[in-house]
Amino acid sequence: MFHVFIDGASGTTGLRLEARLSGRKDIQLIRIDEAHRKDPERKRALMNASDVTFLCLPDDAAKESAALCDDPDTVVIDTSTAHRTSSDWTYGFPELSDDQRNQIRSAKRIANPGCHAIGFISITAPLVQAGILPNDYPVSCFSLTGYSGGGKKMIADYENDKSREMEAPRLYGLSQSHKHLPEMQLYSGLTAPPVFTPIVSDYYAGMATSISLDRRLIPDLSVKTVRDCLKTHYDGAAVIRVLSPEDTGFPAMLSANRMAGKDSMVICVNGNDDRVLVSSVFDNLGKGASGSAVQNMNLALGLEETASLEL
Repeated sequence: MFHVFIDGASGTTGLRLEARLSGRKDIQLIRIDEAHRKDPERKRALMNASDVTFLCLPDDAAKESAALCDDPDTVVIDTSTAHRTSSDWTYGFPELSDDQRNQIRSAKRIANPGCHAIGFISITAPLVQAGILPNDYPVSCFSLTGYSGGGKKMIADYENDKSREMEAPRLYGLSQSHKHLPEMQLYSGLTAPPVFTPIVSDYYAGMATSISLDRRLIPDLSVKTVRDCLKTHYDGAAVIRVLSPEDTGFPAMLSANRMAGKDSMVICVNGNDDRVLVSSVFDNLGKGASGSAVQNMNLALGLEETASLEL
């Protein structure tokens, strides 16, 4: 029986984690009393008594909580942005490479990927690694998400007192300084961050992240080359699947909420040999947050990688 503590269990990520873990017979959730949830000494005791602690907190609070853990055997999985590019933490995207998966298996400090970031890295890193996408390519990325990605306040804004402007998709991160950009560049292998346009729309959960590739800048570009590369990279992956037109369910139109409620991801390659569109579709609370966190916990504890995931 593994003991698991969720620091920030009342947030959207924490609630999804509880839902995934509460029915497991190999996991016992340990909880903090509401009156003590901001008491550092009480949190220290629970973290050090746990086999795994999830941090579902804002960045500064996550840094403070991470510093409370003294037990070298406790696995800390941080779902905030705070440690994603830190050399002292292992980035929690096991499908990035075999080496990354092995690092997660032995890690005690794991930084869970951001939702936009994992969508972007999943479709760029394999192409950069294979030499199909030059690492200095001027990448543009659009990423459409449901409003649950904005946390409790945004959920309340959309569901309780929505303005007319909120009825339509809204572009944000307009200054090109979105907090996911450093990890998007680092783990994709690009020499510069993409021009990145995140978009929030009036639906609860689900995400579609897309990049476009142009034959004028990649002379050997083709839909087949890109799709084959991604299929090879994710061959055998339990959580990520690359769809082909002959597959059942290959979409004529991509809906960003196609994978809502699931912890898996599908990747689609569309277009023609002059202009290729590559898209990852997943749940921003699933593979984009809590699903990834559970997957990383399973690997770090030596358990079945997909245990309690909704695929």
